[in-house]
Amino acid sequence: MLERIWDEFLTIIEEEVGTRVVETWFKAVSLHQWDALKKEITVCAPNAFVRDWIHNKYKDCICLHLKRLLNVEELRLHFTDIKKNVKKESTSFVPAQIVPKDKKEKTQKNELSVMQQRGYTNRTYCFSTFVVGPANSFAYAAAKAVTERPGVLYNPLFIYGDSGLGKTHLLHAIGNQIRNQSKASVLYQTADRFVSEFINAIRFNKIHKFQQKYKSVDVLLVDDIQFISNKDQTQEAFFHIFNTLYDARKQIVFTSDTYPQNINGLANRLQSRLACGLTTDIRIPTIEEKVVILKKKAELSNETLTDEVAYFISSQNVPNIRELEGALIRVMAFAALTSQPISLELVKKVLLHVANPQPKAASFEQVARCVSRYYSYSLEQLLSKDRNKQLSLARQVTMFLMKQITNKSARDIGQFLGGRDHTTVLHAIHKIERCVTVDVQLKETIHKIERQLGKTT
Repeated sequence: MLERIWDEFLTIIEEEVGTRVVETWFKAVSLHQWDALKKEITVCAPNAFVRDWIHNKYKDCICLHLKRLLNVEELRLHFTDIKKNVKKESTSFVPAQIVPKDKKEKTQKNELSVMQQRGYTNRTYCFSTFVVGPANSFAYAAAKAVTERPGVLYNPLFIYGDSGLGKTHLLHAIGNQIRNQSKASVLYQTADRFVSEFINAIRFNKIHKFQQKYKSVDVLLVDDIQFISNKDQTQEAFFHIFNTLYDARKQIVFTSDTYPQNINGLANRLQSRLACGLTTDIRIPTIEEKVVILKKKAELSNETLTDEVAYFISSQNVPNIRELEGALIRVMAFAALTSQPISLELVKKVLLHVANPQPKAASFEQVARCVSRYYSYSLEQLLSKDRNKQLSLARQVTMFLMKQITNKSARDIGQFLGGRDHTTVLHAIHKIERCVTVDVQLKETIHKIERQLGKTT
């Protein structure tokens, strides 16, 4: 009976607070006992972290819906510790995490093992293999300086720029350099893996080990920090980790695709923390810089490129360094497999499809998923009726891009986006058209999403 009531409660609460909150918090707890005489219900929670969070945020909401489901006018809510099985009044809560009953101990250990094994730097990325030019010289100098006085000079260091320009290379280079010259504990992590670890720590009652893992390092390197946007609980956890490391003068380095203050869905206090040290960018290199990079990469593979070949490759429709290296690898591989020297004729043959790409039209779903990833919303949220200001903007950008890229009717677009009226779609399209003429940041955002869409089609 209690399981059925809790399932009904989860269905109701999901409409009220959203799928992400239910999956992270409410599915980690369960109804333990119902005393019909005393009108008392006991909820099982794994630890103080989950318990406190649910108590502070959702106590009234839980009582309201459970009273209706149990058909009572009054109800007292208690929590019990899974490990100690000791009841605790809901008035004395500290946040806690809950472990699902259907999860076996073996699964918990595997999840924790995976969490602990991640975080190593890539040894192939070092400062000696990073090609320095005007577009990245300041970021390179700042990264080098950090390794000389970790935690003292430029802390935190924030490096931003488009994808594929070398941010991750510098992040790993910092970690490798510090490791080579000292016994410092270095942890590299991507923001999306940080989010996954945090959720697993909550679900498997490992929040203390999660916090200890991050708070005990000497150097923390976080890649693509923008991916914690719109994730309030994760930001809260990261905020306390940041403060602990910063106060202990431990070095922190971030990368992102945009300036800290421009990361949508990030709490103001966290934005200020990210920008309180040195912020530097990496720009798109010029053709001349691309030539130098190509020649350097070729030398590392014991190959020699003529200026003519290097200029031709650099002049193609290649948006970033990562794809530029990919083009070079294709050329060198073809030359090696066919036993031919790297000539301009060979390069033209290999990169013909790069020089003259045939773009495919993106589908509604591809556009929606690309926008949802950029704004850190789920596809379900984008299609929902939620009118949150930032979510509404993301939805309007989606409508605008769908019209621009697919050239479908407003009626078709509205039907895909949750059955919305075509007049709503037209209003959104006209609004974005007006905004991009005066809002440089929004215009750049749309360009970034368009570039990402170009890679997926």
